[in-house]
Amino acid sequence: MNSPDAPDWEFKERDVLVLRELSRDPQLSSRDLARILEEKYGIDVSHVTVSESIRGMREEGVFREAIIPNEEYFYFALFEFKFNPENFESGWRDAMECIRDSPNTLFYFLSDGEYQWKAVMMFPSRDAQSRWIHEFYKEHGDVVDNLRNSVVTNVLKFRTDPEILTEINGGG
Repeated sequence: MNSPDAPDWEFKERDVLVLRELSRDPQLSSRDLARILEEKYGIDVSHVTVSESIRGMREEGVFREAIIPNEEYFYFALFEFKFNPENFESGWRDAMECIRDSPNTLFYFLSDGEYQWKAVMMFPSRDAQSRWIHEFYKEHGDVVDNLRNSVVTNVLKFRTDPEILTEINGGG
C-alpha cells in the first residue's frame, strides 16, 4: 500500500464510517449519512461536511466508483496466462493492452508465484466469450503461453463488506 499512486489521506473516524455506510448503500445522500453518523455513532456533523469529506476522498483516490451490473446479466470468467519468453519482446505490450482495454475486462492483475497475469472478465453470453478467446488467440497467440479460462458458474458474493473498512485506518 506504499506505492507512489497511493492516496495521501489522513483518515478521521468519520471518514471510515462514511465509507462503511456507503459500502452498505452507495445511494445514501450526504444528509442521510450525517443522520446515520449522529444516530448510530453519536457523531454530530453537517451534511455539508460529509459531502466535502466524500468529495475530498474521491478526488484523492481513496475509493473508486464503478458501475458494475448485477451478476445475473453476464457470464464471468477468470483468464490466467503467461507470456511466451521466445516472443515476449515483440508482442507482450499489445497482448497486455488488448486484455486491459477490452470492454469485457472487469479486473486485471498480476500475481506472484509463476508470474501469472489474470483477468476477471464478463461476457453477455458463452458464445461471446468463446469468440473473444478465439480472436485473442488469432491476434496474440504467439506471445501468450498457457492461457487458462475458468468459467465462473455461480457468483455467490459480489460486494465489499463494510467491516473490512475498519482496517483502513489501522483500527480493528
